[in-house]
Amino acid sequence: MAELETERLRLRRWKAEDCEPFARLNADARVMEFFSKTATREASDAMAERIERGFAQHGFGLYALELRETGEFIGFTGLAVPEFDAPFMPSVEIGWRLAFEHWGRGLATEAARAALRYGFEELGLTEIVAFTVPANKRSWRVMEKIGMTHDPRGDFDHPKVPEGSALKRHVLYRARKNRG
Repeated sequence: MAELETERLRLRRWKAEDCEPFARLNADARVMEFFSKTATREASDAMAERIERGFAQHGFGLYALELRETGEFIGFTGLAVPEFDAPFMPSVEIGWRLAFEHWGRGLATEAARAALRYGFEELGLTEIVAFTVPANKRSWRVMEKIGMTHDPRGDFDHPKVPEGSALKRHVLYRARKNRG
């Protein structure tokens, strides 16, 4: 699995030293606003391990994201296979999570475009999905900027979110490979 590079970013496999800044990112309430809770260091480390297993299992995954200029770890972006049942499954999802201090600079969009291109051009995928809670307008904007389209008929109640939670309902976006 090759690294991906953009003008400002490197999308690469995870390193042990990514765990500490990843844990800080996952403990930040601003970053985790649309999740049920922030993550402990143990939960964050377990997620990094699951991400690495995804690379081994599927041949792709959620890349560690670093600034090319400094090598600083700033989050993740990439592709994953959702681990739950929903009407749009089976599918491949694109996802991202960036440290708060790197928001608002177009980095999530830049990285997501590279991951989407990789999924279509290198992996031969014909469709990639993304989903989030309706209130997460920042993620909606990234999805739309990379060419994804909201599929209102696909909106769903996330099976891993407890009943009654304001985070239960999710919107579904889709991107399809251009056949040209």
